[in-house]
Parts: sequence; C-alpha cells; structure tokens
Amino acid sequence: MAEERFRKEETLEMRQRLIGQSCRLFYSEDPVKIVKARGQYLFDENGKRYLDCISNVQHVGHCHPAITKAATAQMDLLNANSRFLHDNIVLYADRLAATLPKKLSVFYFVNSGSEANDLAFRLAEQYTQHEDVVVLDHAYHGHLKSLIDISPYKFRKLAGQKEWVHVAPLPDTYRGIYREEHPNPGQAYADTVKHLIEEINKKGRKIAAFFAESLPSVGGQIILPQGYFSKVAEHVRSAGGVFVADEVQTGFGRTGTHFWAFQLQGEDFCPDIVTLGKPMGNGHPLACVATTVEIAGAFTANGVEYFNTFGGNPVSCAIGLAVLDVIEKEDLRGNAVRVGAHLKDLLKKLQQRHEIIGDVRGVGLFVGLELVTDRRTKTPATKTAAWVVKRLKEEDRICVSTDGPWESVLKFKPPMCFSMEDAELVVRCIDRILTGL
Repeated sequence: MAEERFRKEETLEMRQRLIGQSCRLFYSEDPVKIVKARGQYLFDENGKRYLDCISNVQHVGHCHPAITKAATAQMDLLNANSRFLHDNIVLYADRLAATLPKKLSVFYFVNSGSEANDLAFRLAEQYTQHEDVVVLDHAYHGHLKSLIDISPYKFRKLAGQKEWVHVAPLPDTYRGIYREEHPNPGQAYADTVKHLIEEINKKGRKIAAFFAESLPSVGGQIILPQGYFSKVAEHVRSAGGVFVADEVQTGFGRTGTHFWAFQLQGEDFCPDIVTLGKPMGNGHPLACVATTVEIAGAFTANGVEYFNTFGGNPVSCAIGLAVLDVIEKEDLRGNAVRVGAHLKDLLKKLQQRHEIIGDVRGVGLFVGLELVTDRRTKTPATKTAAWVVKRLKEEDRICVSTDGPWESVLKFKPPMCFSMEDAELVVRCIDRILTGL
C-alpha cells in the first residue's frame, strides 16, 4: 500500500481550504480517500477494497500494466509537441480511422472531451457559416463557456438560454413525450427536431449543428429509439447544418456490440463530426475530434493555424494505442456484451420484485436503473436513489452514482473488465437494500 502522507481528516481539511468548493467530492458527507486502484477495484487508506461502478474513464481497468508500460517507455524516450514529425500520432489516427466509417478520416487531437466539443463547434461554424445550434434537453457537452451555453443541464442553473441555442425534446421512451407504446418513437422525436428547425428558419436564423450524445448520459442513461439519428441528420443537413455525435462518454466499445454508440442507430448512419474523450486514455488526458475531408478543409481555409500544445503528443498517442490493444487482446467488447446483458437481466428480475424500480435500460456496460415512487405517474424517487448509493458505499463498499434530471437513476458505467461476479454482487446488495425499505 502506498505510504499515506496525511490522515484522511487532514486531507479533507486541506481540500476544503485549498480547492474551490464547486469542485465536489463523491460522498461529500463522508468522502472515501482512495490511495490505490487495480482493474475495477479501488483501495482506501486502510486497505479496504471498493468495487467501482463509476469510473468509465478508466476504461480497460485502473492502472492497467500494459498502459503504464507504454506510457513510461515513451516518456523515457520523447515527449514533444505535435509540430515535430513523429510516428505515434499518425499510427494512432490510422488505428482510430479503422474503427470509424470511411468518411470520418481527419483527426484533431486535444486533451479533454470539453476541448473536443468546443473544437467541433468551431468546425461546424466554419464549415456552415451559420451560428445556431440544436441540442437535446438535459444535455451536457462540457465545462467550457461555449459548451455551458449548449448544455441545458448547466445553463438552466446559470445565465439561461442564448438566442442561438435551441432545445429539442430528449428522446426518452420511458418518461418523454413519446413512449414505448408509440408505433414509431424514432420518427416522432425526429419530427420534433424538424419542426424546431422550421421555427428557427422562420426567425431568419440558420443552424450550424445538431449536437447529441450518442447515448444521453446526464439525461439518465437514455437509449435512443431506432431511426432517430438518421431522420434527424436528414433534417439537419437539408437545413445546411452538420450532425455532431458526442461519444465522450460512450465510445471505445462500451456498448459491446459496436465500437461507437452512434453505430447502434444503423450501418447507414454516419455523423459529420464525432468527438471522443474520457475513456480514450484510460485516465490520461486524451481526446479527439474526427471529421470529414470537406469540413477539415473549410477549417484549414480560414488561414488560422490550429495548434494544441499537448494534443497528440507522443506519450498521449502511445497510451491511446495501448488502450486499443488492450480492448482487442482482452476482448473487452465481448465482456461488455456478456456482463452487460447479465447485469440488465438480473436488474429486470429485481424489477419484478420491487415496485420502486420503474425502468431498467441500457446496452453493454452502460446501464440505468430508474427508481420511482409510483410506476403509473413515474414520480422520481430521488431521495431513495441517494439513500441506496449511501448504503452501497457504507455497507457493501460498492461505488455507484446517480444521474438523470431528478438524480433518480442509478447508473452503471464501470471499467470494462467488470465481471459476472461483480454484477451479481451489486444486484444482490441492491436487492437487500430495497427489501429493507
């Protein structure tokens, strides 16, 4: 166990004094002090082990030896900026291109999902020469000012909605305006975007982009209805805009069946811009924008160089390549399919026994368990969700968090090495806690 520098109380006191208080901790009433991690497990200062159902960033598992080895070997050799010619950046871009549709063939490397989405926004504006953006309700696209402006999840608590930002309904078939029983919710929700664009055009405005997370996460682990993206893309492109798929949360095989979550919408669908982030570097700050030759060409034509000091450096790209290798060698997509299906199946069985479970949804290792006080009215059981999270941490040393507009969805986005036994343990513990209600 790594040597502890401060007692937990001292660390907490220093954190409260030195770090901005808007940077919140998990379990703020009684935080966990984590000093070590391996795979899907976290260890506190006393050596107690916690099962991690939260860290989708540590995609192939915490402190994976292959990632550490690749990082240290390249760090020992060279780490310079991308203005120097180097193999790693082109090797990595080539490997990423092989996972994406052919037309997404130009890459810009950055350091975070927020940087990637900000750059995607710039590319869209430059290419279309339009300003307006359509986003989904409850969306979150990052912490930069440009992205707060297009994230209803944030701007509703702050300065409010800008006139160039337009919010379309979240295609939530559990509690949205069109639900499971609707004959074609994908088409119906896409029509809401079509009507929104018509309203925008009537005001003499034009859209640059439609931004959407391929699987809305902050919105409550939403699985979008089939056909939605293809239809929306038609409406957006005919209005002169581009389609941006935000894969920051869901990319790199988390869905199991596909490498990218937007591919769940069918082989014929391809976004114009895709943003990648969180899991890309397994905890190392690494993100990217992938786009078409035409959009990249328009960005080049403005005559202004795009330079990102750390983006695409040799160490970051070595780590990115190692992450792709581990996903392949350890069949982590296959694991996401098997374990994700098992977890979902166990939660569905739990739903039959506990009236408070309103919905179980997900794909691969992206799963949501929505709690409600009444299944008919679907009233969010926010307090109970928080209570379950607290009990799991205190009694079972399992780390889970909540999401959704009312924080009533228990979300599961664990490292991709999460096992069948881990899934069974989590469900057993949730069952015990809900039975105690």
